[in-house]
Amino acid sequence: MTSNLLNHQIDDILESVLEDASGDVYMINPSRDAIEEFVTVATEFDGSAPSVRMLADERTLKDVMDDFIVASNAADLIADDTLSLRTIDEAPENSLLITDDRVVAVVHAGDRVGGLGTDDGGFVEDTAETYAERWEDAAAFNLRTPPITDVRDTLSEEISPDAEDDFTAILSSLETARGDGDGLDEVTISLLVAAKNEALLYDISKWGEDVGIASKATFSRTKTKLEDMGLIDTEKVPIDVGRPRLRLKIGDDRLREADNGQLATVAQSILN
Repeated sequence: MTSNLLNHQIDDILESVLEDASGDVYMINPSRDAIEEFVTVATEFDGSAPSVRMLADERTLKDVMDDFIVASNAADLIADDTLSLRTIDEAPENSLLITDDRVVAVVHAGDRVGGLGTDDGGFVEDTAETYAERWEDAAAFNLRTPPITDVRDTLSEEISPDAEDDFTAILSSLETARGDGDGLDEVTISLLVAAKNEALLYDISKWGEDVGIASKATFSRTKTKLEDMGLIDTEKVPIDVGRPRLRLKIGDDRLREADNGQLATVAQSILN
């Protein structure tokens, strides 16, 4: 029997399993925290990570993926064929990690987490076959968030490299990006970045719709909200044909004076 992983954090258990895995890994019924930690561990993994097939509760997945930071990094993993997501209807009591040569049950006991593992050949083979069959029958989870690499690359190309630097810095200063009081959402962040760099509303909303962040209508509604609250301002820019376009600008001195590490905190305090 393989050594058990006791008195570890969930990220330690995940990293240990990924490092030792020689083939595909099944991640069965992970908790919300485990999904978030997996995305972080896999994103920062040093070397070639194995392909992970995650069978998770649909509601849990939806809740976790409401956070743009987690979802956009998960989308990167999916694009790299490191992660596949499907939903499970009948979940086992514990979370499981299944590799070619071991099964690890992730057990939560209060604030402690343990990984109880076995490398018994027959048990591992039976467990792997069981969940391989359930995987084939499971429904795919449709993650609509774009990969963070695409977001950054296209923002740099279509708006400016400075805008991409600002966007990345703001995301790095946040623990979550949900827009529910715990963090700004991705549309608000994009508009603040656009205003800081005095980009056109048309350009940032077209970019956001094209890359898959949100529709132009959502950008427009959020712009109006931020403008009504004084966070951003606009000025009309004449064009050769058609109605003038709007240039976005920072509208609050507190935001104007904040660096990127503080911009999200200041904006959130004003919004709240």
